[in-house]
Amino acid sequence: MFIALVLMYFLLACFACWIFVFPAGRALLLQAMVNLGWRLQRRAQRLQHGGGAQWQRLQRDTGSSLVQGWRLLLRHRWLSLAGALLIVTPPLLAWLSSDRIALRGYSDQQHAINEQVSDLLRGEQLVPPPTLPPLFFTTTEVTQLRPMLDGASRNWQLLDHDYAQRLLLVFKIMKEMHGYDMVLLEGYRSPARQNLLAAAGPQVTNAKAFQSYHQYGLAADCAFMHEGKLIISEKNAWAMRGYHLYGVTAESVGLRWGGRWTMMDFGHTELRQPGVLGK
Repeated sequence: MFIALVLMYFLLACFACWIFVFPAGRALLLQAMVNLGWRLQRRAQRLQHGGGAQWQRLQRDTGSSLVQGWRLLLRHRWLSLAGALLIVTPPLLAWLSSDRIALRGYSDQQHAINEQVSDLLRGEQLVPPPTLPPLFFTTTEVTQLRPMLDGASRNWQLLDHDYAQRLLLVFKIMKEMHGYDMVLLEGYRSPARQNLLAAAGPQVTNAKAFQSYHQYGLAADCAFMHEGKLIISEKNAWAMRGYHLYGVTAESVGLRWGGRWTMMDFGHTELRQPGVLGK
C-alpha cells in the first residue's frame, strides 16, 4: 500500500510539474477538458431527451458521488491539504523561477557568438573564393580518403545565404588569423547523392535523403590548401591543428562542428534550423 501511495504521489508530482512548467502541457490539458465537457454535455442532453428515468438516475448517482467525495476530503482535510502542498509546491517554485533556469542542453545556442558576425549581418557581404579546377579533387590522396568527391557540388550559390556568409567569415578568419587556406569540398547535396553516399556505408554517412542539412544548403564539408595541394588527411598534424581551429572558429559564428560528434567529421559544419530536416 505504501509503495502504491508513493508511486501515486510521484505520478501526480510529475503531472503537476508538466502543467506548471510547460505551456504546451497546459494548453493540451485545457483542450482535453473542453472536449470532455462537450462530450458530457452531449451525453447529458441525450439522456435528458431519451428517458426521464435514466436522467434522474444519473443526477442521483452524480450527486451521491460528489457528496461522498466532499465528505472524504473533509474527514481527511489536513492530510489532503498537506498532500496538495507537496505536489504543487515544487513545480510552482520551478515555474516562478523559470526565467532564471537554463536546462543543460535545452538551448540550441551553446557557444559564444563572435562579434564579427554582427558586423557581417549588418551589411558586409563576403565573396566566395575562386573555384579550383576539378583536378585538385581527383588526386590519389584525395580519392583514397574521399572516393566519391568528384561528384560533389561546390557551387556557393546553392548554399543558404546566411550559412554561406558565416562559412565565408570562417574562411576569412582562418586565413587572416591562423594562416590556413580553406577549400569547399562539398556544399549542397541532392537527395539522390545523399542516398548514394548512405549506401556506401556508415563510414561515409548514416544520413539518408532529407536527413542531412546538405539537402537544404545548410551544411558543407571543407578542407585545407597547402603548398598547392588539397590536404584532407586527419593523420596530418598540421591539418588536425587546422581542423580544431576551424571547429572553434565555426562555433564562434554560430555553426555546429562535426568534430564534436560521436562519429567525428572534422571538416563538416552546419547551420541548424528547427523544423528543417525531414521536409
